[in-house]
Amino acid sequence: MIEIHEDKCIGCEKCLKTCPVDALKMKEGVAKVDEGLCISCSACIPACPVDAIEPILKASKAASADYSGVWVFAEQHDDRCRPTGPELLGKGRELADELGEELCAVLLGSDVGKLSDELIAYGAEKVYVVDDKILENYTTEAYTTALVTLISKYKPSVFIFGATHLGRDLAPSVAGRMGLGLTADCTGLSITEVEDVKVLLQTRPAFGGNVMADIVCPNTRPQMATVRPHVMQPLEPDPERDGEVIQEHVKISPESIKTEILEIMEHEDSGEISVEEADVVVTGGRGAGGEEGFKMLRELAKALGGTVGCSRPIVEEGMMSKSHQVGQSGKTISPELYIVCGVSGAVQHRVGVRGSKYIIAINKDPKAPIFDMADFGIVGDASKMIPMLIEKVKEKTC
Repeated sequence: MIEIHEDKCIGCEKCLKTCPVDALKMKEGVAKVDEGLCISCSACIPACPVDAIEPILKASKAASADYSGVWVFAEQHDDRCRPTGPELLGKGRELADELGEELCAVLLGSDVGKLSDELIAYGAEKVYVVDDKILENYTTEAYTTALVTLISKYKPSVFIFGATHLGRDLAPSVAGRMGLGLTADCTGLSITEVEDVKVLLQTRPAFGGNVMADIVCPNTRPQMATVRPHVMQPLEPDPERDGEVIQEHVKISPESIKTEILEIMEHEDSGEISVEEADVVVTGGRGAGGEEGFKMLRELAKALGGTVGCSRPIVEEGMMSKSHQVGQSGKTISPELYIVCGVSGAVQHRVGVRGSKYIIAINKDPKAPIFDMADFGIVGDASKMIPMLIEKVKEKTC
């Protein structure tokens, strides 16, 4: 909800142009809000030139029976769905089945409707599409207004986002405007009961990753969470799966958008596979043997068609860039094969790699925690083990 300070209002009507639901009217030269129509999207606030409008945030308890549906925000870029959409639909299917509710995807952008079939193939029963030129490039204000409008109209019980750069900006913006709870960077989602009501149980690392915290938002709806990429597994896509595409029009005024995009500078492709996309990741820590050790890790990764990752201390020492860091404070990965050398395996690291299909660990310390999650373990000096692995891999590939 918003409050309009009538003594400040100058009657310019700029706020009226930004309201997506026409909840603002002029009366006796002053803007008035219809509380029955207002959806608390706050789009009018930045449009007011004299700061006469203020938000009123009320985190009141929602009637859970009025909300239904598990929603997934399907992020897209350059006419392609980002991997987080299918990943979250896979987990969303589990949640929706346990709640007995529909699984829906939300797709925002310009000329993006053609991506709906892909989301349906990955499990969405409905895809809500807001297709507008103003959504072609991401802006917090426009995307927030679109989602707040859809949430107010359809009332989902759960809404999950990928914890990407975009998702980490958008989800808290939506939650803040609507006075909702939000759990960030989740590594697990499930359903539990609180006072005989089924709620979303959100699990995330806390206290520097030393414990895993379980969090619920029993009072507000929708229950919102961001989920780390590559933690959840997508369903096998089925092109024959049926679903419904719902086209929605949301009024988004250019006056409500604070930012102007002058130029989009694409990241230069170095030709190297990212740790998030590689099927094989070879990671080194302090026990990998320094610069010489990492030369061998690169050789092994190249022989296996993969890429090299590292632990946090390696980044801090300046040996590799942050983009290669694997773990809670770096990248969450789920390769087919993960080879980890000279990394003890603190919980912060294990959280980021537990989605790996097979893990091979090499460490001098037989009690290193990394062995607890490894499929195969080698107790020994990585600088001596890696050359032997390289030799064996080259024998097989020659």
